[in-house]
Amino acid sequence: MSLLTPDLGLLFWMLFSFGVVFFVLAKFGFPIILKMVEERKAFIDKSLEAATQANERLAGIQQEGERILKHAREEEIRILKEAEEIRNKIVEEAKGQAGIEAGKLIEEAKNAIRKEKEMALRDLRNQMAVLSIGIAEKILRRNLDNQSAQRELVNRLIEEAQKN
Repeated sequence: MSLLTPDLGLLFWMLFSFGVVFFVLAKFGFPIILKMVEERKAFIDKSLEAATQANERLAGIQQEGERILKHAREEEIRILKEAEEIRNKIVEEAKGQAGIEAGKLIEEAKNAIRKEKEMALRDLRNQMAVLSIGIAEKILRRNLDNQSAQRELVNRLIEEAQKN
């Protein structure tokens, strides 16, 4: 026999062995292998579903984070506007107070100047009166050297006093 021609008996035994192995595998091995493949598929499906849910939650968290940031920016803008308004109000109040204080200081200065002016005028009048009295005294001494002129002056002053 040649090497290339197979022996039918050997072929039969090989075919029979293959059938037995196939039957044993089909009866006992394939169900276990299929069960493991199904479990692996279920695990992969579960993992994919969990990953999808995680991605959805992550997207939701990102949206929530963006919403919170937007709200925080709006709040920051509002607070800054309020602070600016308060600052402007304080500045205006300070300007008003400064104006009032300046007005008071100006009024006090005017009053002080008026009082100083009145005092200066009073002092000037007093000095004028003293000078006038001194001049009048000198004039009267010359005119009233004799007694008749003195009596005449006294009588005239009494008559004027009685009229008034």
